[in-house]
Amino acid sequence: MMLGRYYEEFKIDRVTGESNLTQMYLQEGLEFIRRQTEAQRPFFLYWAADATHAPVYASKHFLGKSQRGRYGDAVMELDYSVGQILSWLRTLGIENNTFVFFTSDNGAALISAPHEGGSNGPFLCGKETTFEGGMREPAIAWWPGHIKEGTVNFQLANVMDLFTTSLALAGISPPGDRAIDGLDLTPVLLSPPHTIHNRPIFYYRGNELMAVRLGQYKAHYWTWSNSWEEFKSGINFCPGQEVSGVTTHDQKEHTMQPVIFHLGRDPGEKFPISVLTKEYHDVLSRISPVVEQHKKNLVPGIPQLNMCDLAVMNWAPAGCEKLGKCLKGPKSQPWKCDWPH
Repeated sequence: MMLGRYYEEFKIDRVTGESNLTQMYLQEGLEFIRRQTEAQRPFFLYWAADATHAPVYASKHFLGKSQRGRYGDAVMELDYSVGQILSWLRTLGIENNTFVFFTSDNGAALISAPHEGGSNGPFLCGKETTFEGGMREPAIAWWPGHIKEGTVNFQLANVMDLFTTSLALAGISPPGDRAIDGLDLTPVLLSPPHTIHNRPIFYYRGNELMAVRLGQYKAHYWTWSNSWEEFKSGINFCPGQEVSGVTTHDQKEHTMQPVIFHLGRDPGEKFPISVLTKEYHDVLSRISPVVEQHKKNLVPGIPQLNMCDLAVMNWAPAGCEKLGKCLKGPKSQPWKCDWPH
């Protein structure tokens, strides 16, 4: 079941930043959990608040309450809402039978900073880049009685793993008629200090493989922040963080000699390892076969969401008939815009 709201049915006051949308999402989520619990039905709730996405907003009770302006207010309300959901699970007595995972889909959008954007701490750049500030997100798993509280695991993982992990927790095997990229994280979550050794992470931008991480090392095969045209117009994906030869405004290829960082020593990707060192060649000798194998095993797919073809967008979401708000999709024009990697 999917619950959603149409943008014209709620208001974001662009002057004050006030909106009740997060509270509306919260109440919908709590009510859904109650209904499923009372009916003794298992449930999956994807609770995706967007208050920290420009335009940033918060409800009246939270506006002006943080020390980080409107963005901080939105984060404070998000934190409160997650707390309410966890508290509700306890109240209903189902916390020991409910797996909760908190994460995000990208790092903070620095192009909206400082007034409507967050901070990625020591990590380089932000959303829309494949530097750590754009790709590294918080990840917190919660399951009382199953996941030991206060533990930290340095296992590399990505959001695609949640699909396979959720199936494993439900006792369901993943479909065998397609390639599944996500790995089952249950051994990592439930049996610390278990890890999935040498698991690579591939960083894509569009359909271009930009970088690969293996352990603490990350190799950039392409570098790019945003175009000179955007940059000169005042749009900056890496404000205050320009790194020569790394945060390039031209799309620079490094496939013959990748730019390599050790993220343990250099989480900000500011000091590339010299190509003249033994460390560089040792790392490259380990990453190169991983990249070759990955490219060899890739299976081309048809995009289910194509920002360059508006006809692919969801013009008639579930329930639109009852509201009389189903829209007719435009004619397909898949090449009408350019989406560079």
